[in-house]
Amino acid sequence: MKNSILFLSILLFASCTAKSTKIIVENSLDFDRKKEIVEVPVSDLNADFAHKTYVLKGAKGEEVGYQLLSDNQTLIFQATVPANSSVTYTLKEGKPAPVAARAHVRFVPERSDDISWENDLMAYRMYGPALMKTEHPSNGVDIWMKYKDEPVADSLYAGELQRNHSYHEDNGLGGLDCYDVNHTLGAGGVAPYTTQLWIGNAFDRYKIVESGPLRSVFTLYYDSIPVADRYFTEVLTITCDAGSPLCKAMVQYGGDTSVQLATGIFMDRDSVNTIIHTENKIMAYTKNATSKKGVPQGQTYIGVYAPAMTGQPFIENGNYAILNNYKTGEELTYYFGAGWSKWKFPTEHDWLAALACFSQAKQNPLKITIQ
Repeated sequence: MKNSILFLSILLFASCTAKSTKIIVENSLDFDRKKEIVEVPVSDLNADFAHKTYVLKGAKGEEVGYQLLSDNQTLIFQATVPANSSVTYTLKEGKPAPVAARAHVRFVPERSDDISWENDLMAYRMYGPALMKTEHPSNGVDIWMKYKDEPVADSLYAGELQRNHSYHEDNGLGGLDCYDVNHTLGAGGVAPYTTQLWIGNAFDRYKIVESGPLRSVFTLYYDSIPVADRYFTEVLTITCDAGSPLCKAMVQYGGDTSVQLATGIFMDRDSVNTIIHTENKIMAYTKNATSKKGVPQGQTYIGVYAPAMTGQPFIENGNYAILNNYKTGEELTYYFGAGWSKWKFPTEHDWLAALACFSQAKQNPLKITIQ
């Protein structure tokens, strides 16, 4: 009898101490928010990640993958919340299942110091110092179309460098490169502007802060950017989230005088359409995609969401750009990214709708309540 009472007491004690935390995510907009990354301060959770493990579950009891950021202060996960409603997620002790990688970043010294990153929608790269020895690369953004949720860039690099499988063709490795950057803004780059665009060169240094599975963050440092007869420094931090059509860019220029900043898109060969939507602060561009061997590859879509955009866009040397309200020494935040008609965005209409929803979502963040 005593043993039974003791056993019951242990069960009651365990049930009282194994507390769970409810995370209520509310969507105030009239469209569904699908797989959108939300951030929750760890200090708001009834959790001790230093000594215990936890499982996050959705409203139907399904397990939801999450990422604890490297500062150990923030937990992120992808929330899906129908229009004008809320969904409750529950965090409790347990052993979580591995989270499939949907965001990734890597420094690629074997390919002239590229920095390569991607999510489940698109892959990107920017050029590093080693390439300056053989080419004149810019600080523009290159894009690689992909057709797999998981990371593919490493396979594409390996195919190019080890097996003579050019990543400018579809060799079954998960994607291909159909976009030329040259010395331009590429797919959402930034540059100082006076009476002309002053497009920079390759980055000098880098720092990787996060590398998935749901968010990648890295910083690029540019030590000397010529603008007329002056020089500036640039610090660019890029965040790439799983499920997001656009990456976040936070840029800061340093110098002894003020300078305007332009963001934009290089209109590569086979251009189809350019769009500016001033209310949503969006620039968009569509081009026909063709491999180096001339094989049609559908259409590529590029977009920039620039909350600080001002005035009307202009075209210079193939760059479709717009100025932003900016003061040297401050930080400018904008967003850039791309999509593909063969993966997730069948038509230009689908891409433009995604950009419009993205703009509205950024202006109306999901509301988080902890109980």
